[in-house]
Amino acid sequence: MHTELTISHADPRPMYLQILEQIRRRIAVGDWGPGQEIPSIRALAASTRVSVITVKRAFLELEHEGLIVTRQGRGTFVADDVEITGDLRERELDEHLAKAADVGRELGWSVRKLETRLREVARAKGVEGKVEKS
Repeated sequence: MHTELTISHADPRPMYLQILEQIRRRIAVGDWGPGQEIPSIRALAASTRVSVITVKRAFLELEHEGLIVTRQGRGTFVADDVEITGDLRERELDEHLAKAADVGRELGWSVRKLETRLREVARAKGVEGKVEKS
């Protein structure tokens, strides 16, 4: 099981939040599937060189969100609820789009210009399909 998570000391976000978001992303993209055991709090604390309390805080938040479950004496697992993955992927995309919108605002771009740029990038990446209007 790949346990490599990275903590950036240059990142202004708290360490527990960096861990939480990386675990959330692993689940969203399917690296860690429903029912799969994830690294223990102690293992992640050792590999990321942060305190056990920091990792435990991330785990508690993820449990509260229903993404992971801890089974006493057996370990911590990705929740079995398959629907979580779709919602999680959408949330992940929303976070990236929010960051893109922030950059667009800093550049002084209109929503139309951001949409055009997104279409260009999507086309360059081979994303095909009908563009839906909301």
